[in-house]
Amino acid sequence: MGFDLESLSEATSGAIGALVSTTVLYPLDTCKTKYQAEVRAHNQQKYRNISDVLWEAIATRQVLSLYQGLGTKNLQSFISQFIYFYGYSFFKRLYLEKSENKTIGTKANLIIAAAAGACFTLQPLDTASSKMQTSEFGKSKGLWKILSEGTWSEAFDGIGISLLLTSNPSIQLKQLLKGKLSQKTGSESSPEALSAFSAFVLGAVSKCVATCLTYPAIRCKVTIQAAESDEDGNQEAEQKSHKTVSGAIYAIWKREGLLGFFKGLHAQIVKTVLSSALLLMIKEKITKTTWVLMLALRRYLLVSRPRLKGT
Repeated sequence: MGFDLESLSEATSGAIGALVSTTVLYPLDTCKTKYQAEVRAHNQQKYRNISDVLWEAIATRQVLSLYQGLGTKNLQSFISQFIYFYGYSFFKRLYLEKSENKTIGTKANLIIAAAAGACFTLQPLDTASSKMQTSEFGKSKGLWKILSEGTWSEAFDGIGISLLLTSNPSIQLKQLLKGKLSQKTGSESSPEALSAFSAFVLGAVSKCVATCLTYPAIRCKVTIQAAESDEDGNQEAEQKSHKTVSGAIYAIWKREGLLGFFKGLHAQIVKTVLSSALLLMIKEKITKTTWVLMLALRRYLLVSRPRLKGT
């Protein structure tokens, strides 16, 4: 049994889309993450809103520091999205073959998408990129230094919430709104692709709903993974208490109250909606091209194999 060509095409397109969207929106992601990571009483907050982070970078002449951790984040996004889209496409086709159904229901779709999201979590890269983004501008450490200085358990900070948040991509999947997107008219026909505008709208709406439902968990995760601030050196013990889920929940509740769990929600929605919509739009635009290239590669290998055996 050979590799699943359609799943490979979906995964490649999704990974490229993730790479582009992550790069384009990275400065916004950095501002958003630094704003979310600050857990202080209202009268002690360094950042009143997300724009304060941007103005700090400009005022300190550290605009390029808005891209600190981009390489690590791109590596994480590319690998995780490749595996996610491959797993989702593969599990979906496997389900349809085993159940002999022509379409996939909403419940099965959610389970398959969650399984695809949970099958491979690059937690050390996720933790490292968060530490880079939340470090003081111009003082971010490299990936190897962050991983080597910390313990093995610290590299997996927030792993429980990350697994919980696999419900986020499963909720946002455009299949819930569109139904089955890939239809074949033959054994080697190209999957049907959405228009760029349709993919953008569906991705934006579904991701907005998913973000609102899971945001308290997202805020806790950022708090757990954030780098320790140099300004709070005398509060080291208290900072370490934030590294657990219960500690993060208590700190946010104590300092910011119930609304603290939704601090930065608007910035998160803007970033994730644009990121998801841009990813899906790019993915849909290049899916057919990727499919054709995969078919051409397979045919080339099939033709070349007998010649290689003959020599």
